[in-house]
Amino acid sequence: MPNTSPSPAKLAAAILALLLQTPTVISRTAQSSASQQSKPAPERPLLTQEIQLTGDTQWTDTGIDVQPGERLLFSASGTLRYPDAKSDNSAAGLPRDFKDLLHSLPLNDAGRGALIARIGGSLTDNDSASPFFIGTGREFLSLTSGHLLVGINQTASDAADGTYILRITIYSASPASTPQPARTVQFIPGINNELFTKIPRRVADKSGTPGDMVNFLILGPQSAVEKVFTAAGWVQVDADVKDTILKGVIATLSKEAYLTMPMSQLYLFGRPQDYGYAHAEPIQVVASRHHLRLWKAPFTVQGQTLWVGAATHDIGFAHDDRNSSVTSITHKIDPDIDQERDFIEKTLVQTGQVAVLSHFLPDHPVKTASTATGTEFHSSGQVLILELASAPPSP
Repeated sequence: MPNTSPSPAKLAAAILALLLQTPTVISRTAQSSASQQSKPAPERPLLTQEIQLTGDTQWTDTGIDVQPGERLLFSASGTLRYPDAKSDNSAAGLPRDFKDLLHSLPLNDAGRGALIARIGGSLTDNDSASPFFIGTGREFLSLTSGHLLVGINQTASDAADGTYILRITIYSASPASTPQPARTVQFIPGINNELFTKIPRRVADKSGTPGDMVNFLILGPQSAVEKVFTAAGWVQVDADVKDTILKGVIATLSKEAYLTMPMSQLYLFGRPQDYGYAHAEPIQVVASRHHLRLWKAPFTVQGQTLWVGAATHDIGFAHDDRNSSVTSITHKIDPDIDQERDFIEKTLVQTGQVAVLSHFLPDHPVKTASTATGTEFHSSGQVLILELASAPPSP
């Protein structure tokens, strides 16, 4: 029988070939492992929480504190049924008809019964943060820090049968998406008593009667000013009554809520305001609204455009002391006008579009005075200074 065992030479050659192939196999295995490690791991949420909202509650505290740059994912299910509604509604809310426009809702751009949220404030403080729409689902990038509250877009007296189940998922902020919070500083270059020798302390009506005090300044280009007020929920007010009446008719025909009402012209630097802004709700805006006037200064500060503002809070009606007629009425303002100055600070800073924040107490500050219509007001005399970011972020 012939010997079939390989010769020593052939055996050595086979072993050598095997050794030469082995590193190639190991290399491919290592390359495959490295390729798997290079794939980004799925993003893990910071937290996930489910909340039940009943139809008889307007706002609910989530117990969650949100930080700038964090990404919020909302997903909602469930239905509500209002006693006067013809059908159930989802978290998207009911379409608003003409009759429903008489209701003043937390978010008038959304339908009654819609799911909404806000970052900042508390259950008893509804003015310090603007609500935003959630509906049945939304992804939202937070531009500010604050307590997260969720709610149903309805009046405090509304009550509906049913519940919503809301799932909230929060992801951590990435360096690219994190807006820089406003820096609070003691001094801003160029904001000094010399500057205030060029700025009248109070605005005046057409006849020259002194009125509201100048209580805030803004540094930044016109485009940034328009963006920050829009982002903060302020609405530009019509310049005159004729334009308002025309738009009011159009709004009635289209069954859309019409927020703005005419704002009387006041004067600074020898001309009427360049902008008028209001922060209020339909119907209630007739008697109560936050409002301000803004003038572009005829000079700059450290090369930046300067905007000079006067803000007050209308809280009702009063007799116009400039006219002896019994039927002559005007808006009555909150005498503590520092609260309106602080309201402007809260709403604008929360947009993430304010870079620097400061307060300045000029020499001989205005602490007590009267408006042009005769309403007395008081103040600490401090003026709010806001420097806008050069590139406002988009939410």
